[in-house]
Amino acid sequence: MNIELTTKIVGYLAAVMGTLIMFPQLIKTIKTKSAKDVSMGMLIVFLINCFLWIIYGTLIKDGPVAISNSLVFIILIIEVILKIKYD
Repeated sequence: MNIELTTKIVGYLAAVMGTLIMFPQLIKTIKTKSAKDVSMGMLIVFLINCFLWIIYGTLIKDGPVAISNSLVFIILIIEVILKIKYD
C-alpha cells in the first residue's frame, strides 16, 4: 500500500472517529434529560477547538478535517442547547 493511500485512509478513519466523540454524551443527555454532569466550560472550549479546526481544514483544503469538525460542531451546539434546557 502506498503512503498516499495510507494517509487518506488514516485521515478518513480519524474523521469518522472524531465525529463520533460526542454521540454517547448526546444520547445520554437526551435519554436522561439531564446534563448536570456535563461541563459547560468543556463544551465551550470544544466548540472553539472545532471552529478553529473547521477554519484550518478549509484553509488547507482538507475535506475530512473540515467536514468532521463541522459535524462535531453541530453536535456540540445541540449539547449546549440541551445543557441550557436541562440544567
